[in-house]
Amino acid sequence: MLLKICSHPVQSRSSKLSQLPKQPWLLWSLLAILLVWGYKELQVFTTQPDAIFVLGGHEERERFAAQLAQKHPDLPIWVSSGSPQGYVERIFERNHIPRDRLHLDYRAVDTVTNFTTVVEELKARGIESVYLVTSQNHLRRARIIGEVVFGSRGITIKPLAVPSHSPPEPLRKCLRDGARAIYWLATGQTGTHWYQRWQIGDRQTR
Repeated sequence: MLLKICSHPVQSRSSKLSQLPKQPWLLWSLLAILLVWGYKELQVFTTQPDAIFVLGGHEERERFAAQLAQKHPDLPIWVSSGSPQGYVERIFERNHIPRDRLHLDYRAVDTVTNFTTVVEELKARGIESVYLVTSQNHLRRARIIGEVVFGSRGITIKPLAVPSHSPPEPLRKCLRDGARAIYWLATGQTGTHWYQRWQIGDRQTR
């Protein structure tokens, strides 16, 4: 009777062991991913940003960035394809931000190019970490792109979300632009023509 009772835990233990992945490379891959992710999160937590980087598209982001700039008076501010120049300057002027802290760049045509058009300049200026300011619903896509583009130049991002009433962007949009960022990393091209086609397709399916 005693032998019968003791045999069950042994069988249960062996069955659980048999369910573990048998490929060692899979376990090592998962461990490596966790270590990289943990390291990136630690970097975000411990690194003090050298600049404020604002993704244009909504006035609320620029207002949020102006208030953030008040709290960090030593940080330069980059606004990528934001509101018209005079309007952006007035927003920061009302918040007593000197004009020489403000860098306005209007080369970007979408979120991927928000990052690719300024990354080399930031790197050349010795910037190693930025506050990334964008809307809450846009943050996931922006962070994916930023981790690839800025991360390739050793620039870490500390995301700050501006409250938004819009629903989160669909996952496919994040994956598309993530793929474009990787394509830029490999070729130096941003795949903007793909983005334009996808936009047309998205409108037709609405």
